Amino acid sequence: MSTPSVDQLRIKIFADGADLNAMRQAAGNPLIKGFTTNPTLMRAAGVNDYKSFAHDVLTIIPDRPISFEVFADDFLSMEAQAREISSWGDNVYVKIPVTNTKGDFSGPLIAMLSRAGVKLNVTAMTTLEQVSRVGEALAESVPAVVSVFAGRIADTGRDPVPHMAEALRLLKGRPKAELLWASPREVLNIFQADAIGCHIITVTNDHLKKLALVGKDLKDYSLDTVKMFYNDAASAGYQIESPGKRAAS
Repeated sequence: MSTPSVDQLRIKIFADGADLNAMRQAAGNPLIKGFTTNPTLMRAAGVNDYKSFAHDVLTIIPDRPISFEVFADDFLSMEAQAREISSWGDNVYVKIPVTNTKGDFSGPLIAMLSRAGVKLNVTAMTTLEQVSRVGEALAESVPAVVSVFAGRIADTGRDPVPHMAEALRLLKGRPKAELLWASPREVLNIFQADAIGCHIITVTNDHLKKLALVGKDLKDYSLDTVKMFYNDAASAGYQIESPGKRAAS
């Protein structure tokens, strides 16, 4: 078994989250090449003012790609929000969901915004048909990110690796479009995504911390695990009386 190394990765790691302190810490990590967030992460982090939060983020991250998502459900309002969000900075990508909540495809809006020069991150995709249709909608000369939720695909019992490899093939006609492996479930996914040539992977703060384990000696890791079980049992004060002791008492 070969020993993996973070230094050999070609894929770009984007930090995923909405905690300002964690984002500030990630901004100081040269391994992090960009950032993503979404309304769900922002709500979980206690964000109340969307625009104020975004501008706070942009003071911390002025030099790397950062994605902010529209939250309207009709395409006219999505367009207005997208143009406003895009105006916040040259490094801003606007996240557009692949459909609205009714299941209507966002393709016409994607095409309009992309051809207007808006950098997009088309999100919440799972199917290869969606990847193909989004690729056709994107302008060839404008940077874009195509976010396929490989982790959610894996949650359904499907292997995301061949799925993502095919998504890469479908996007070959759009050289400015980068495929993003979204919602990874474990550090291994970073190396799987890298092996097939995926351009970007999002990594949450919990998984970023685990990068320190990459390449760790497995025998040492085994011993660490044994010590953890022993120390936790000791700290809890667990005891098991033997049958002989019970009988003697």
